[in-house]
Amino acid sequence: MSKTGRPNQRRGTRGNPRPARRITVRAVRRDPPDLRKLSRAVIAIAMAEAESEAASNPESDAAATEPSGSKQREEVDHDD
Repeated sequence: MSKTGRPNQRRGTRGNPRPARRITVRAVRRDPPDLRKLSRAVIAIAMAEAESEAASNPESDAAATEPSGSKQREEVDHDD
């Protein structure tokens, strides 16, 4: 809610999750290409994939945030 007391229509309601957005791409040939628009589209796709992957695999999130130094490693004998 804003300072004026009106809800922000773009944010959605807090109780109901917003439906998934569809991203569409139309090809328009430009020389040179608009790198800002391309990068924003790639970032949006990567974020959407990461969110869906995190939602489908909640246990992998804990492993990804754990520092690698805290994992115990098994010693391996090498033939020298």
